[in-house]
Amino acid sequence: MSRNSADTGLRVFNSIHHYGLAISRAAFVGGRSPYPYLKAFGCDLFLSTHAEDVRSALDAGFAAATILSGGASRAASDELRIAFDGDAVLFSDESERVYQAGGLEAFQASEREAAREPLRGGPFKGFLAALNLLQREFPDDACPIRTALVTARSAPAHERVIRTLREWDIRLDESLFLGGLTKSAFLEAFAADVFFDDQAGHCELAREVVATGHVPHGISNEQKV
Repeated sequence: MSRNSADTGLRVFNSIHHYGLAISRAAFVGGRSPYPYLKAFGCDLFLSTHAEDVRSALDAGFAAATILSGGASRAASDELRIAFDGDAVLFSDESERVYQAGGLEAFQASEREAAREPLRGGPFKGFLAALNLLQREFPDDACPIRTALVTARSAPAHERVIRTLREWDIRLDESLFLGGLTKSAFLEAFAADVFFDDQAGHCELAREVVATGHVPHGISNEQKV
């Protein structure tokens, strides 16, 4: 999907053919945003360097992120590794709002009280669910997709996350509760191919070690007055 015209998009199809990729569909919209075609194509994820298009896709209910350049080259592998932040990405930003309004103690108290109350879904819940459907097509020991939650949360705020994923019947292969530690070293240890986070500062650090998608959603991305 591209803002290119079909004429300039010919190079894209030539490249697809050159690399032997199984891609046969495209939308070249001649300078306009391609997000209106996401539903028609049945898309689960939209990535772009055009922030306005990403916001439009998010507003339309699709998982979307602005891809930032950078990240180390990964060794060749048959496994695709995708890492997600939690609040405002997989989950709603309801808990992040409590944290920003009242600080860590208020956040932890709120999460303890609501431990058995599932979080609402964030913009990437549907994409993670789609990945789960693909994963279930393979034996556990031979799945080419591996997922991880990489979150600043720590105990006791972990329980609500675990119970939420159970309620959704969605599996994550790994869950890292970092208690505020910098995520970069853990993303490198996980050997992530791509990481999605809502906070621009976290993305800037992460992009040094992994291709990173900024998800402009939630309170951290609301314009401050």
